[in-house]
Amino acid sequence: MTTPMKDFIYHIGTVGTPWGEAEKKQWLSEQQIKRSYKDQVVTPLQQHLPDTAELLNYGTLDYSAFNLPVYELFAVRSKNWQADKPIVLVTGGVHGYETSGVQGALKFIKEEFSRYSDKVNLLVLPCISPWGYETINRWNPKAVDPNRSFGAESQSEEATQAMAFVRQHSGEVLVHIDLHETTDSDNSEFRPAKAARDGTVNHNWNIPDGFYLVGDSNKPEAGFQRAIIDAVQKVTHIAEADENGCLIGEKLAQFGVVNYPKRALGLCGGMTDAKFVTTTEVYPDSPKASPEQCNAAQVAVICAGVDYALA
Repeated sequence: MTTPMKDFIYHIGTVGTPWGEAEKKQWLSEQQIKRSYKDQVVTPLQQHLPDTAELLNYGTLDYSAFNLPVYELFAVRSKNWQADKPIVLVTGGVHGYETSGVQGALKFIKEEFSRYSDKVNLLVLPCISPWGYETINRWNPKAVDPNRSFGAESQSEEATQAMAFVRQHSGEVLVHIDLHETTDSDNSEFRPAKAARDGTVNHNWNIPDGFYLVGDSNKPEAGFQRAIIDAVQKVTHIAEADENGCLIGEKLAQFGVVNYPKRALGLCGGMTDAKFVTTTEVYPDSPKASPEQCNAAQVAVICAGVDYALA
């Protein structure tokens, strides 16, 4: 385990009092553009699109009211879409700060998309939260977490537009893989900020050193999760449970896997009725893992997950 269980009091707001508009405005004023969505996501999509794929603009995020950019949202879809084939959905960048979720999706599109295009209908949304990607942020400019917003009462345009686009595609969604990371900044920034925003008290957890998965407690599919863990072990190390048998405060369901009720929590992984669902959690801050390994681990998950579902 890497980060000690030290609780941080966030510098915005009053402990025990939820944020109002003034606190949200202060928080937003402190966010800065740190990298380019266009250069690091859109341009590679355009330059490395396989012949078997088509690039679609599925929506627009207009944050000009906050004096912020307007972002075009992109998806990559099988060009030869066939109604009798199952759908494999891959989502990345729901939390924009989780870099390998985005870059892993791009790597899959470039290197592996064509290998599966004759077997399934592929639908990849590589960067659902472009402002979060540019500012290396968990939330959107309204201080809303898109990955708690995949439901009927969503307050996140990122989630709303992704859900609407996916719903346009008829057919069985067989597999949904949502690409994420767990970072040291979860304890140093994002969990304390969430507690401050919500007027609660933050208690940090140990950040697991290594890769793990979050399955769906309503359909855990242990064999599916195990096949993915086996594949990722060839790329990077798997997180061990802590002294309480937990990862991120949850009891281990099996080696390298915890389960959440995804739909009830409004998680991206609960947005479809897919039989096989998982959320990746790469640990990019580990001294034992490089950025290249993190991206490769995400690709290994997608390939192993599809292979298992089709076997």
